[in-house]
Amino acid sequence: MGAFAETTSAFAREQLRAPLTLAVLIVIPAFFVLIFASVLGEFAKALGGTLPTRSATAISAGWAAAFLAGTLGFFQVSSSRGADRRLALAGLSAARVAISRIAAAILLGATVSAVAFVTLWLRSGIGHPLHAAVAVFSFAAIYIGIGAIIGALVSAPLEGSLLVILVFSVDAFSGPQMTSSGGLGAFFTPTRHAANLLIAAGGGQGSPSVDWLGTTGVALGALAVAFAAFWLAARSRS
Repeated sequence: MGAFAETTSAFAREQLRAPLTLAVLIVIPAFFVLIFASVLGEFAKALGGTLPTRSATAISAGWAAAFLAGTLGFFQVSSSRGADRRLALAGLSAARVAISRIAAAILLGATVSAVAFVTLWLRSGIGHPLHAAVAVFSFAAIYIGIGAIIGALVSAPLEGSLLVILVFSVDAFSGPQMTSSGGLGAFFTPTRHAANLLIAAGGGQGSPSVDWLGTTGVALGALAVAFAAFWLAARSRS
């Protein structure tokens, strides 16, 4: 357990060692909650959607966590293949490396979720704080998986980062209440249930069990995908 905690801590510090990264963890949530929320609201209005201002502000905290967690997940995989394979060959094993990586990713995801949650609370308050906290972290967990699988498939930093942004943009601007009809995009977006939870929490309303079950299933599935991506990246290739 001591070696696991030490490895996980080292992986987390690896992502945060640049001072700019720590600044981004504070600036990005503020940007999303204070500015991106109005962009979402105006975009939804232009498409005939029904996303109210308070809900747009609430969901922007989820998007802040998603963007940061997805980006960190991508770079965890894409920038550490060689190091992880050497660790696996040195006796840590690919599975143990993957477990430490996913633990570090969850720790980072929880950190960015907490920053986004606090920013939202200070900005406008939250009707159901516990519901909102779970929903914001679910956004992060889902995008850990998305970022990790992109990192496993695309090693180039620029192309991979742009692909994460593309998935994020399509997801954000085709989510619940963004158009008059909802559209097929809103039905198939990975964060649909988490977005419903966060919109309801921001308005002080409860959520149906289907959204809780959907959010839990997608988040766990995304973390399983992330674990597989970390494991494949750490495997030695003969």
